[in-house]
Amino acid sequence: MAYPDTTSELLPTEAALPPQPLTWATYRRYWYLFALGLLVALTGAWLYLRYTVPQYSINMTILIKDKKDEPQQQRNERFNNLNEENASKNIDNEILLLKSNSLMQRVFANLDMQAAYYIKGRVGKQELYGENLPCRLLISRLDSSAYNKQVLLQVIDATHFTLGEANKTAQTYAFGQLLHTPYGEFTVVSKPANLAAFRQHPLLIRFQDRRELAGSYAKKLGVSTINKQASLLTLNVTDAVPERGEAVLNKLVEVYNQEAVEDKNQLANNTIRFIDDRLKYLESDLTSVEKNVEKFSRENNVVNITSQVQQSLQEASGYNKQLSDFNIQLDVLSSIEQYINQPTEPNQLIPGTLSVQDPTLSGLITKFNELQLERERMLRTVQADNPLVLTMTDQLTNLRGSILENLRTLKNNLVITRRSLQAKSGQFGSRLQQMPTIERGLQEISRQQDLKKDLYLYLLQKREEAALALAGAVSNARIIDAAQAGDAPVSPQKTAVVFIALMLGLGLPFAFVYVKNMFNDKVQSLQEVAWATGVPVLGELAHNRTRETVVISPNTRSPLAEMVRLLRTNYQLATSGAANQVILVTSSRSGDGKTFVSLNLAASLLLAGKKVIIVNLDLRKPGSLAEAGELSGPGLSEYVTDESVRINDLVQSSSTVEGLYVVGSGELPANPAELLLSPRVGQLLNVLKESFDHIILDSAPIGQVADAYSVAPYVDATLYVVRYNVTQKAQLQFINKLRTEHTFNQLMVVLNDARPNNLSAYGYGQGYGYPEASKTKKSKKLV
Repeated sequence: MAYPDTTSELLPTEAALPPQPLTWATYRRYWYLFALGLLVALTGAWLYLRYTVPQYSINMTILIKDKKDEPQQQRNERFNNLNEENASKNIDNEILLLKSNSLMQRVFANLDMQAAYYIKGRVGKQELYGENLPCRLLISRLDSSAYNKQVLLQVIDATHFTLGEANKTAQTYAFGQLLHTPYGEFTVVSKPANLAAFRQHPLLIRFQDRRELAGSYAKKLGVSTINKQASLLTLNVTDAVPERGEAVLNKLVEVYNQEAVEDKNQLANNTIRFIDDRLKYLESDLTSVEKNVEKFSRENNVVNITSQVQQSLQEASGYNKQLSDFNIQLDVLSSIEQYINQPTEPNQLIPGTLSVQDPTLSGLITKFNELQLERERMLRTVQADNPLVLTMTDQLTNLRGSILENLRTLKNNLVITRRSLQAKSGQFGSRLQQMPTIERGLQEISRQQDLKKDLYLYLLQKREEAALALAGAVSNARIIDAAQAGDAPVSPQKTAVVFIALMLGLGLPFAFVYVKNMFNDKVQSLQEVAWATGVPVLGELAHNRTRETVVISPNTRSPLAEMVRLLRTNYQLATSGAANQVILVTSSRSGDGKTFVSLNLAASLLLAGKKVIIVNLDLRKPGSLAEAGELSGPGLSEYVTDESVRINDLVQSSSTVEGLYVVGSGELPANPAELLLSPRVGQLLNVLKESFDHIILDSAPIGQVADAYSVAPYVDATLYVVRYNVTQKAQLQFINKLRTEHTFNQLMVVLNDARPNNLSAYGYGQGYGYPEASKTKKSKKLV
């Protein structure tokens, strides 16, 4: 009769506890994986370092010239050059320009790099460049079909060589000969000093696309600023051939400066061309304007309107002044004439002529006044009728008449002169009234003339400045540190490669073990049981490599036998001072090795001089104790169901283990769990206690059926068998539950079927110092 599996009801199938942290012992069991990982990783690192082409870092420092650092030229105050750059150069723009693909293409257009040269080695190939080449190609024309094509060149002698593609017959040519091929035309030029070293080694030549080459170097090029406050740039490129990297960086800065000078020259040339065109146009305009000025001056009888107006004003002012002087003189003369003609005092003194500048009149008046003064002095001493006085009086009368006549003459002359001045002054006044109209017309023409002339002179000045700029154009960058490669390669880095190899060699096995244990739901080590259950571990039993169920005997010294002895010793120590007669052996499920543990524990107790009996409580599998020998007669099920069966009828001696007694399970009952609840089971155990030192109960799996619970009150100690690689980790929680609920007395765990990677660090698993093992080893060596 078959019974259903109730494992899912009694025992959890998935762990409720968190995974146990892996310990050093766990990883040490897989030492061979770590050794293999290190060996493979270090071998791979050595091969990588041996055959990877080293890469060198080439650095260069340049200074971007800033406009604010250059001397400022004087500018025309009335005109500004709108094309003048007033701001400093943008360093970010210069960085992008240096990293541009077009600039790098121009670099490779100037460098002879359309062909790469290699020498084949046993595994890889080594690239040659520069002075190390035995010869080089001068390419006249290269078709796109030649890109990435490889040809082999073999030096024959100092003047000839063979050239051919792979899997094709090579042809012989002479150095310096122009070769015509379907994919291009080129000439092979030799370097006689290097030819001898390459006669035994063919030269592999690979044609390269200049655009792809420029693109790859543009991506590899690094440009960075040294300081945000400075315009210093660091250029960096990584290359397998240091000389080539240095050549690329040096040529890059050279082309960059050349383009800057070309841009400046182009601007200057365009400016000069534009100015020349404008000058030709302005020359014709200026000639036309000057002719208009000449015609206007001729028609209006003016040369310089400003100076002529000034002159006219000065002359008119002179005439007015003269008229004023003449009027004053006329007034003075009229006053003198009235003064002389006064009847009351005919002989009084005549005043001076003041502003009248006439010497005759002045002389007559002076003579008259002197004679008058002399007459008055004489009258003081003589009478008026004195002849001298009378003579003086006559003279005075004559002089007065002469003066009056002279006055009339002068007045007539002044009147005539005044009329002439008034006529001339009127002519200048009329001329001055016409001057504003003439001046305005002349100013309009002169303004056009001045504008054309200023523009003409300004363009002449700018043309000279552009010519000076064209002659003195300088580069944008100055080399501070020329391109130089480092002494040691930056890739591969030996320290980093070895470190990564060590990390991989140790990390991959570590990860493998970790993942393996994470997904492995079976018990693998003693530490897992101790960590998950808290139940004392009585001992470990190694995997039984023999076909014998009982592995211990008086003369057996195998590691497994010693483990059984250790199990017995640990049991005696664990139960010292407590009842230990009735021992229940159970497990989570069938196949964990309960019967194997029961039989070997019984055999070891017999060797210690104990009387032992095994009772088969697994009523569901009557033949589970077949290894103890063939049993006949009634068993436990008959004893419980039939009161006529006596205990002596149940106890039988084992035919395989000397001194061991066995009680069989009997026939398969219909209700095994209920039978074990019978009081007769307790009676049986009490009777057996009187005759035996230890009673071992080989029960059904407690994780599948509840039969073992029925005999829990009679049990002194419980051995729970956990089998490596069979018992699930989730089932350890059930053992912990039994411990916390105190369902069974003195619950202990026995670990069964330990493989070398499961055994703990104790020496029994290694066959230490046992004669039997030593003899076996020696015999094997002898064979």
